[in-house]
Amino acid sequence: MIDEKELVIALKSHNECERAFRVLVNLYKERLYWHIRKIVLNHEDTDDILQNTFIKIYKNIHKFEEKSKLYTWMYRIATNESITFLNKKSKKKNITIEEVKNQLIENLESDIYFEGNQIQILFQKAINTLPQKQQLVFNMKYFEDHTYENLSEILETSVGGLKSSYHIAVKKITAYIKLNETI
Repeated sequence: MIDEKELVIALKSHNECERAFRVLVNLYKERLYWHIRKIVLNHEDTDDILQNTFIKIYKNIHKFEEKSKLYTWMYRIATNESITFLNKKSKKKNITIEEVKNQLIENLESDIYFEGNQIQILFQKAINTLPQKQQLVFNMKYFEDHTYENLSEILETSVGGLKSSYHIAVKKITAYIKLNETI
């Protein structure tokens, strides 16, 4: 395992920056991909956002103050890039964020990169009904198994608030699935 502090030092070093950045990308590209994918639900969009995320990380690594862990800082960038993408898509199409998310869910079934069945589609629809903050908290806790402490750093929210958001999200998802399951 690579020591995060050493990696940050190498990333900020003029001589080691490129090599260290390749290491960083190899370490985090898959986890960040799936984090972004849970937000935007589309493979092509996820690839674009992931690339933008790594560009921002590369350009701003010297501004990283090391007050948080490197990966939480990167997750915050990926989250913000994903939300910005959805907001831009909403503005461009002149529709609400909810309508954008509904279109993404509708497109999910025809997405060749989505290998889910009807139950997974229903699950995604249920997650999609959550307010954005609850959706982020649920996805990061349920799918990515982040601790509340990590979530607190990434989302800049209190642990108590995150626990409450997660609990409410679970209740809403359960109610949605019970109401809409046809199996």
